[in-house]
Amino acid sequence: MTHNSRPARRVVLGAAAGLSVLLAATACSGSPLTANSSTGGTGGTGSSGSVVVGSANFPESATIAEIYAGALKAAGVDATTKLNIGAREVYVKAVEDGSIDVVPDYTGNLLGYLDPKTTATTPEEVVAALPKVMPSGLSVLDAAKAEDKDAMVVTAETAAKYHLKSLDDLAKVCSQLTLGAPPEFQTRPYGLPGLKAKYNCVPAKFTPISDGGGPLTVKALLNNDVQVADIFTTSPAIPENKLVVLSDPKNNWLAQQVVPLIKTDKLNDAAKMALGQISGLLTTEDLIALNAEVSGPKKMDPKDAAAAWLKDKGITK
Repeated sequence: MTHNSRPARRVVLGAAAGLSVLLAATACSGSPLTANSSTGGTGGTGSSGSVVVGSANFPESATIAEIYAGALKAAGVDATTKLNIGAREVYVKAVEDGSIDVVPDYTGNLLGYLDPKTTATTPEEVVAALPKVMPSGLSVLDAAKAEDKDAMVVTAETAAKYHLKSLDDLAKVCSQLTLGAPPEFQTRPYGLPGLKAKYNCVPAKFTPISDGGGPLTVKALLNNDVQVADIFTTSPAIPENKLVVLSDPKNNWLAQQVVPLIKTDKLNDAAKMALGQISGLLTTEDLIALNAEVSGPKKMDPKDAAAAWLKDKGITK
């Protein structure tokens, strides 16, 4: 996990300067810029106008959405936010019907949603596969280095009691434990179906908790109401509570880089360039730090955390 590559200065949207910024962002992101990804086959033109940035219903997504909106405004694009609109099943449809124009997503989970039978697992394979399965009218831009995966997490006490280090270990005692996760975990390919198919892990009970691995999930885990929980790997609650992340040797969870999902014909070159710059700068350690600000003791508003990050990166003054 790397941290804080410093930007040159605020992006200039002249033709020559814009091209250099876009190339730099592409080089940093580790994801090749192709006509099928960043331009969606439209040659990079689009209407933009007022762009609505949406988010899923958990703090990290809301914070990234605020970063996107701030970057768009800095690039001269009128942008507003519509946060916490729901899970992927909801926000993908919202982009399709034009309720929102941009939403931060995660490469592997988005690919698994669009193509449940995918065999891609590595960052490169996932990024290459995504444009091929995008619904008509939607595109993904370049993916960031920043990655945040779902993970099966247990307390140190539970790990010691059952000798748990990996999902292979968990499978041996899975039928004795209660698993807590978002409601959609019951049906998503990487959720209960994936755990059963890849590890023969079927928990004694499933407890739906609708906070995206947030404080309610952590509280249930610490109180032993659940013994295993789905918590994102960038959650500050993991180090704060000395929780144990179980390794996933059979790759139930795909590579999960942050990626902008967009309404293709809604964003013009300036908007795409601004989002590409964010992908070139955002790191996993940035996500951890932002989550600590928003979900930790400070309880910072996602908009304020995003504004501080944008200023630190030189995108805003």
